[in-house]
Amino acid sequence: MATIPDKAFPDYDSPPVNEVVCGIQFHPLKAMTLPYVGLLWQKFRSRYPNCREVAPLVPAIERFDEQPVENLNPFGDTFPTPRIWFETGDGNGLIQVQRDRFLHNWKKERPEDEYPHFKHVITRFQDCLTTFEQFLQENKLEEISPTQYELTYTNHIDVGLGWLDLSEIGGVFPDFNWRVSAQRFLPVPEAINWQTIFTLPERAGRLRVSIRRGKRLSDGLPTLLLELTARGITTDPSRLAMWSWFDMAHEWIVCGFTDLTSDMMHKNIWRRKR
Repeated sequence: MATIPDKAFPDYDSPPVNEVVCGIQFHPLKAMTLPYVGLLWQKFRSRYPNCREVAPLVPAIERFDEQPVENLNPFGDTFPTPRIWFETGDGNGLIQVQRDRFLHNWKKERPEDEYPHFKHVITRFQDCLTTFEQFLQENKLEEISPTQYELTYTNHIDVGLGWLDLSEIGGVFPDFNWRVSAQRFLPVPEAINWQTIFTLPERAGRLRVSIRRGKRLSDGLPTLLLELTARGITTDPSRLAMWSWFDMAHEWIVCGFTDLTSDMMHKNIWRRKR
């Protein structure tokens, strides 16, 4: 599961990254009831002062050797508690906790916010996960038993940056070109939703790529949403292997992004440095 040296990764002055999520799924912590989550917040509150409840995420596991089965009760025999958000005052940092997940997000909240790069994002996740595990130990709760790792990059490519309508999408994503011809019966699409899946090395998971048309929350203008999610796990349960998996997932996302997008966008819009 070797990765290329960091210095060889593609790098951009102005990448379109809007959000990065680092996360770990694990067997449900049955003893971690909501009062414990309130105590956990005290560990993070000085840096993450805002708290709210949202709907829990359904487990998502990449499988290769088992036939998929419809799960009518995805949370098993554990009562599903809400997912709790701890958020920084500026909105750029977000911790998500539920009985079977722990995630950390970096989010772009304002146009001037700059993506701080992977080293910063993964370090924040590592630090927060360590605090969470120490909390479990202090309160004599179950240890984390991982079932899946996840790294997601969401990119927003706004209208006017290399494209004006979906007939020009090939200028952004050369593999998904829309053929323009006066003889065509179909008009330019109103919406798109492409999904592509790649197997990671040694079947350590999958890279799932989706491209769809969306709208900016700030003003409703069109944007292309490019989401790359690496999800999987290693056969080695050690933390060293876990962080190695995240390095490999980062490589596949960064190099996959570069493969899927055009040289014109690299040079003229995002200003590729290497």
